[in-house]
Amino acid sequence: MKPIILILSFAAAALLVFVLMRAGEKPPPAAIENLPWQIEILADGGSRVFGLELGLSTLGDARQRFGQDMQLAVVASPGESGALEAYYIRFTAGVLSGKMILVGMLDQVGVEQMRKHALKAEFMDSSTRKFVLHPDDLALAYQAPIGSITFIADAHFDAATAVKRFGEPEVRIRSSETVEHFLYPQKGLDLQLDAQGKEVLQYVAPRQFARLRDPLVKKALQQEIQGR
Repeated sequence: MKPIILILSFAAAALLVFVLMRAGEKPPPAAIENLPWQIEILADGGSRVFGLELGLSTLGDARQRFGQDMQLAVVASPGESGALEAYYIRFTAGVLSGKMILVGMLDQVGVEQMRKHALKAEFMDSSTRKFVLHPDDLALAYQAPIGSITFIADAHFDAATAVKRFGEPEVRIRSSETVEHFLYPQKGLDLQLDAQGKEVLQYVAPRQFARLRDPLVKKALQQEIQGR
């Protein structure tokens, strides 16, 4: 019996040492979520970014996920009905901070009704106007699916950093002397790098990427023609 007791004693002592050693170890760091390059591509041609599925998740879902300090308004350029937009003046994307803008998918009739009911209209710049929603229109606004997401990063990163995080773009289009667009159709991402300003990341469902690409291609062709 004594050998068995001795073996059990050694086993118990070894287990105790193992437990004490593990107790002194630091737990593994938690995975960082909601980073701008964490884009989940879905089988139906959609995508999920910042925990929101473009075209399916609503502005209300975003408000529930990111907080109630969301600002809602119809934003319109001269001669346009505008679009329903939601803003987070301060938004944290993983370890990056910046501003987030979400565009709600609402038909023109709905947008124009919200403009008519607006509490007030403010100029955002020399021409673009912001129509602050009436409380009676908030419920409808929160039901609107998210058509696109724009993240304006506070931190600056260059082309090398962009390629490291997002991969090589399929197309690069320069829209000015300081601004270049890295286009990722399969991710539904237009990454705008500005040598003299802030980086802008615009997301749509990959199946709708033409909404981002076509205006850039058209502008680039016009600039090429004018430069000849």
